[in-house]
Amino acid sequence: MVEVLVLGGLSVAAASLHAVLMERADGRPGRAACVEPLREAVRLVGRQRRTTWKADRLLVRVGVVALPVAAALAAAVVPLGGHVAADLPVGVVWFNAMEVVAWAAVWLAGWGVNSAFALVGGYRFLAQGLAYELPHMFALITAALAAHSLDLREIAGAQDGLWFGVWMPVAFAAYLLSALAMAFWGPLGHPVGGDLAGGAALELSGPDRLVFLAGRYGLLTVAAAAAVPLFLGGGAGPLLPGWLWSLVKACAVLALLVWTRQRSPVLRMDRVMDVAWTVLIPAALLQMLVVGIVVV
Repeated sequence: MVEVLVLGGLSVAAASLHAVLMERADGRPGRAACVEPLREAVRLVGRQRRTTWKADRLLVRVGVVALPVAAALAAAVVPLGGHVAADLPVGVVWFNAMEVVAWAAVWLAGWGVNSAFALVGGYRFLAQGLAYELPHMFALITAALAAHSLDLREIAGAQDGLWFGVWMPVAFAAYLLSALAMAFWGPLGHPVGGDLAGGAALELSGPDRLVFLAGRYGLLTVAAAAAVPLFLGGGAGPLLPGWLWSLVKACAVLALLVWTRQRSPVLRMDRVMDVAWTVLIPAALLQMLVVGIVVV
């Protein structure tokens, strides 16, 4: 359970880093922005919920709550060094299943509010999720294939001497891109894009919006943390204990993902889908084939 709480703390740190980068992009120092997520949380908690005409409140609540729950359940199988909250022999399958739960969560949040822009945002996430779930799944399978295991700790242990991210860079790149898609972040932020006035999150306000945003940062953090045992050798490293190495690597990947939002514009939806179906999926399959030939 401690591992899940640590990753929750990293989610808050990611929100603070994003706020600092936003301030610096506007030409301001950014130091005071470190506490901006806390101020925003207090503001949203005290704000009244907004309800649209004929909204299905149950679906909205289920969708909003399911997003951070999916992130927390995915974090349960991500090891920090040798420690893991839920030691499942099929941790890769569980991790991927929780990301699929996030699909339903965002779609329900967009559908339930009975708003055209929010509904389009929800469907955008389904389309984007399907296109990037396949290379994401292939990247996970490639790492599991190389380690002959679906246990994240065993996958990390199989990288003794050479990280999977080094000799299977295509799978690693596909994983990072799909992580951005699953958290609808940066260049893949179409489901909550400005052209839809906020998309799936448009009609969410008050505590609902706070929980939704927390789930989004949670998904980004868990994806960054899972990259460590999958591709970066887990807690392996000199001098420091394994859990600290895992934390350092997770922070580095998370900082990279957060930074992409400042350096990359939101790409056109049709181009993003074309890249996924015509480039990323074939490349991930080819990488998996190469790994299969090498290890089998």
